[in-house]
Amino acid sequence: MKWVALSLILSMNVMAGEWPRELQAYRGTTPKIDGVISAGEWDDAVRFEGVKGWTPQFSPTTDADDLSLVGWVKFDAKRLYFAFRVKDDVLYGIDTSRWLSEKNPKAHELTREGWPWFGDEMELLINASNQWKGDENASGDGSSWQMVCNLTKSRLGGVGKGGLLEGEPRSDAKAWETYQRWIKTGAMQAAAKVLPEGKGYIIEWAVSFDPCLEIAPGKFFTPGDHEVKMGLNIAVGDLDEKENGAGNFGNFHHEDWFTGERGKRTNLKQWGTLRLMPGDKPVKSE
Repeated sequence: MKWVALSLILSMNVMAGEWPRELQAYRGTTPKIDGVISAGEWDDAVRFEGVKGWTPQFSPTTDADDLSLVGWVKFDAKRLYFAFRVKDDVLYGIDTSRWLSEKNPKAHELTREGWPWFGDEMELLINASNQWKGDENASGDGSSWQMVCNLTKSRLGGVGKGGLLEGEPRSDAKAWETYQRWIKTGAMQAAAKVLPEGKGYIIEWAVSFDPCLEIAPGKFFTPGDHEVKMGLNIAVGDLDEKENGAGNFGNFHHEDWFTGERGKRTNLKQWGTLRLMPGDKPVKSE
């Protein structure tokens, strides 16, 4: 029985989240964070797709033209990078008015009373420490966090310009201050741009290892000769015409999550796994 208990403990230590979904990331070239996916820029990254098979928080997505995405992930010596090409048939605040939900008339204020995720947006959630105790959410520091990139508002550009916003837990003043510092100092960067042909957008996102990926107190991820696992979740939010979200919280149309159960997807243990691999992405043989 002692060996069984030890085996269970070891298996818990290597999990980065309990949801059986993962992404691998390898070392690659440094992309330019400008909201434009240039030719060859992400060829050395691991590619993935959504949102088929993801968890819907609101109305399920049934049409790829309504909402879908292609994503890429890689890292270099100092930062972790994601890129997303999102297909979205109706862009909030661009194809629609900037209507507000009765739930929060202050949704567009860039304060803790605002809703950073209100609009067409993506959220990145990482548990760098690979630790949790129960059903807790992100702590709001380098060990675990939840950040937002909105298409039509941002901390640096204000309402009308896409980019990063402070995510959850906004109720925690310390977390809010940490997120804002990351944005203002460039420790975390993101660019969001509407596709030239419309009907979607690009987000490119960079996360500095120090201070954003704290794998142990005072110790930040650095590439090495062994694999490192972190908890990972990704969300894409789709706010269309108000009537399309009738019956949903805030009149959201879609909000699809890489992992987790409906209503529990922000719990650390509900996340999947980001596997930061040693070396470059393997070249597939023909």
